[in-house]
Amino acid sequence: MSKHTHVGVVGTGVYLPKETLDAKTIASKTNGIWTEDAVVEKLGIHKIYVPSNTDGTQEMAYYAAVDALKNTGIDPLSIDVILSIGEEWKEYPLTTTALYVQGKIGATNAWGIDLQNRCSTGVSALKMAKAMLIADDEIDTIMIVGGYRNGDFVDFSDKYMSMMYNLSAGAGALILKKNYGKNILLGSHIISDGSLARTAGVEIGGTATPINKDNLDVAYKSLKLMEPEKMKSRLNAVSMDNWFKCIDQALEKSQKKRSDIDYLAILHIKRSGHKAMLETLGLNENQTIYLEDYGHIGQIDQILSLHLGLQQQKIKDGSTICMIAAGIGYVWGASIIQWGEF
Repeated sequence: MSKHTHVGVVGTGVYLPKETLDAKTIASKTNGIWTEDAVVEKLGIHKIYVPSNTDGTQEMAYYAAVDALKNTGIDPLSIDVILSIGEEWKEYPLTTTALYVQGKIGATNAWGIDLQNRCSTGVSALKMAKAMLIADDEIDTIMIVGGYRNGDFVDFSDKYMSMMYNLSAGAGALILKKNYGKNILLGSHIISDGSLARTAGVEIGGTATPINKDNLDVAYKSLKLMEPEKMKSRLNAVSMDNWFKCIDQALEKSQKKRSDIDYLAILHIKRSGHKAMLETLGLNENQTIYLEDYGHIGQIDQILSLHLGLQQQKIKDGSTICMIAAGIGYVWGASIIQWGEF
């Protein structure tokens, strides 16, 4: 990559609500389906974050943006584009989160757009942002930012929903700059499988099944696996292969191989899957952070892991970082970052 066409990560920002839900409470909400030990050991959850009434998806995104500006010293007036990776479950439907953040931080020279690829939106946005920065002479600095609180929809008594008991709340922001000279965003690769597009989602509240007086009590707990057997069967057949294909393709685009990975910024998944991923990649627990104390904050997980990895000095100058994600729909993604001077 030419020194004149690279994209660097300037820094990150994070926001987490004040309240949490521990494994014991989660287990009690499953009405005996899961024990506290199973929630901890199998699902890998110590606690998840619970949003307050004022922790809306857009407001949390704003808080994370402010944290990123503070951590990087970036002037909001220098931001050219804001890409929102926040969820659609937000304070007001049909409002644009990127523009809300723009107005709140005073980024008056920017334009913004909301993106959505479920829990893979962050990695997808990295790929898109790099392409935009390199292709467009008018774009020099991009903020990727978003909030997440889809856990509001989880019915813990639904036995099929155990894969989503970890849904947490929070927000993250990441700032990218053209020709920054360090922390280089290298290759990314995305795979999607549209045959799973409607196997999971919020069942009630759209045009197909509107909220009415008869379903009101269940509508706001209707995030579910709508075709659980089809989803499970297909994911068992293709998920890990697709994940490793994304990792290998992103590494190849970055002129690197698996043995070059120093830190894995991985979303929160069940403990056995996390361990299997590390083992296959030849990594150990000191080369990642298992988000058992945070849960799964959707597409924010990779930003959070990067943020924590830097705080805990697991990421150092020279570290090759692999960020991986997956989202219902179904989509898998990986991005590679070379930390330190170019």
